[in-house]
Amino acid sequence: MSINSAMLAGVSGLMANSSALAAISDNIANVNTVGYKRNAANFSTLVTAQGHGTSYSAGGVHAQTRQYVTQQGLTQATSSSLDLAINGSGFFVATDKPENIEDSDARSFTRAGSFQLDSLGYLKNDAGLYLQGWPVNADGEILTDPSDLSRLKSINVASVGGTAEPTTRASLTANLKSSTPVSQAVQDMAVTPTPPATAYNAASNSMADYDADAGTGVKPDFEVQVPVSDSKGGKHTLVVSFLKSATPNEWYAEVRADPASDVTLGSGGTNGLIKSGTVTFTSDGQFDSTTLFGPGGSLVSIGASSDTPAAGEVSWAPGLGISAQDIQLSLSEGAGGLTQADSASVVQAVTTNGTAFGNLTNVEIDPDGFVTAVFDNGVTRRIAQVAVATFANPNGLIALSGNSYRVSQQSGPFSLKAAGTGGAGEIAPSTLESSTVDLSTEFTGLIVTQRAYSASSKIITTADQMLEELINIKR
Repeated sequence: MSINSAMLAGVSGLMANSSALAAISDNIANVNTVGYKRNAANFSTLVTAQGHGTSYSAGGVHAQTRQYVTQQGLTQATSSSLDLAINGSGFFVATDKPENIEDSDARSFTRAGSFQLDSLGYLKNDAGLYLQGWPVNADGEILTDPSDLSRLKSINVASVGGTAEPTTRASLTANLKSSTPVSQAVQDMAVTPTPPATAYNAASNSMADYDADAGTGVKPDFEVQVPVSDSKGGKHTLVVSFLKSATPNEWYAEVRADPASDVTLGSGGTNGLIKSGTVTFTSDGQFDSTTLFGPGGSLVSIGASSDTPAAGEVSWAPGLGISAQDIQLSLSEGAGGLTQADSASVVQAVTTNGTAFGNLTNVEIDPDGFVTAVFDNGVTRRIAQVAVATFANPNGLIALSGNSYRVSQQSGPFSLKAAGTGGAGEIAPSTLESSTVDLSTEFTGLIVTQRAYSASSKIITTADQMLEELINIKR
C-alpha cells in the first residue's frame, strides 16, 4: 500500500543520508592525511513498478559511495629529501614487509609519499608500507619491466657502503722556459759514433734515474707533481719531468711513479718510469697537439696489482691490491695547458678528478625517480629507480587502511612505468601531496545531509500518524 511504501522510502532516505554522513565524516577526519582522496555519496532513485490508473507507490533512494582517486591534491614543500609526491597520474608500489617477498604476497598502491628510513635502511612511509623500485644490477644498469612485479625490490640505502673514484684525467697548466740552456746530457747525445754513458737515454740513463748523491741519471730541467687516486681512494704521486732538447721547440718528457715502489715494471723498466717521449710546441709557444707524447699519446696506462707486466708495461705494486687505471694527461686544456714562453718555468695549476674514500651522507631522489646515494667525497651513485603504477580506471581501485589501494576488476590491471614516461606523473622530491578535502564543501554537505536526514525521518513520522488514523477507523 502507498502509506507503507512512503514509510519504506523514508527508511531508504535515512540509510542513504547515513552513508553520505559517513563519507563526509571520513573526509573531515582525513583533512590532514597525506595523499588522501575524498569520497562522496551519490544518490540515485529507486522506482517501484506502477500500474496504470492505480495509486502511486514510493520507491526511495539509493546512495552509492564514489572515491575521487584521480583528483590531484595540492603539493607542499618539505625539508626531507625522502618526502615524495607524484605530479600527475600513478601510484607508488608498496609492500607490507621489506624482505623475502614472494610473488603471492600482496602489493598495494599509494600516493602517501612521506617516506623515512627504518632500522634496516628501507624506505617506509607512515603507514608502514615499504617503497618498491627497480634496483641497480651488477653492471650498474636499471632494467625496468612494465608488468613483472617480481623485478621490484624494497629500496634499501643501508647496504650502500663508502666509495672512492679513481683518477682518470689530469690537466696540467704550466710554462717551460724557452731559453733554458740545453744540458750537457742532451749535448752528449750527439757525440758520434757512440754517445758516452752520460748522454740522456730514456732506457738506460733517464730522468727517472736521477740521484744527485749517487751521481746517476739525468737531472730534469723542470718537474710537475700530479696527485692521483687509485680504485680504493688511495693517494699516489706521478711526476712529469721535462728536459730541453737540442731541437728547437722540443722537450723530452717522462712520467714516473714517486716512490718507484708504487709500481711494478716489465723487463727493461727503470726506477718507476711509466712513460717517456717528447712534447713539441708551435713557434708562438703553444703546445702542438698534433704531436704524440710517446706511444698512445698522453694516455698513462697502469695495470692492476694482480697483473704481471710485460716488457715496456707497468702495473700497480702487488701489495696495493688495486685495479688497473688509465689516466689521460691533458696538456692543452682550453686557455691553459702546457706552454713554452721565455719566462720562468712554473706550474700554474694541476687539476685531477678522482676522490678519496667517502662515506654516505645523504640520499636524494630526482624527478625521474632515480634514488642516488651522495658521499662526503663528492661521489654520487645510483641505487634504484622508483616504479610508478598506472591504471585504466584509478577510481575503481579498492581502498585499504593506511591510505593505500589494491587492484579490482573495475580498476583494470596495473602498468609499471618510470616516472614521467608513458603517461605516468613525475616525482616531486622534498614534497608531499595534500589531502583533496575542502572543509567548506564538506561542512556545507554536512548541513544538507543533516537536513535531508531530518526530512526523511519526518516522512516516517507522518506515515506513522496516517497509519494510526487508519487503525482508529475501526474504533
